[in-house]
Amino acid sequence: MADVDGSGSVDDRELQRVLSSVNHEFSLRTVHLLMFLFANNTQRIGPMEFAALWRCIAEWRAIFIRFDRDRSGRIDSLELRDGLLSLGYAISPTILQILVSKYDRTGQAREIDYDNFIECGIIVKGLTDAFKAKDTRYTGSATLNYETFMLMILPYIAA
Repeated sequence: MADVDGSGSVDDRELQRVLSSVNHEFSLRTVHLLMFLFANNTQRIGPMEFAALWRCIAEWRAIFIRFDRDRSGRIDSLELRDGLLSLGYAISPTILQILVSKYDRTGQAREIDYDNFIECGIIVKGLTDAFKAKDTRYTGSATLNYETFMLMILPYIAA
C-alpha cells in the first residue's frame, strides 16, 4: 500500500517508495516533478491523483520498453526522439542533444536510463503543455512577459 501513514494521501517519500518497489528506482527529483504535475496544493497525492499518475507512469514505461530496441535498459538519442514523437512531442535535433546530455548519468551524452527518461518526459510534457496554453493561435509561437516565462519554467528547475 502506498499510503504508509494512513493519511488518505501519499507524500513524496511514500510515492518514491511505491514507485521504486514496482518499477525502476525513482530519484526524489523525478518524484517531485510527478507530484508537481499530479498533486494539488497540499504537496500530497490523493487516490484520484495517484490513479492518474499511475496510468501516466504505465504509459511512459510502455514507451520506454517499446523504444529501448536493444533491451539495454537505456535509450539513445534516436530512441528518445522516437519515444517522444510517439507521445506527440516533435523535438529538434538540437533540443534532443541537450536532453540526452542533461539526462545521461554517465556524462557521455549517449543514453539515458528509465528514471531519467521519466524525468525528461515530464519536463518536455510540462513545458510543452505550458507553452501550448500561451500559443492560443496554434502558430508555434507565443508572446510572454518575463514573469509568465519564469512561472512556466521554475517549477521544473526547482523540483
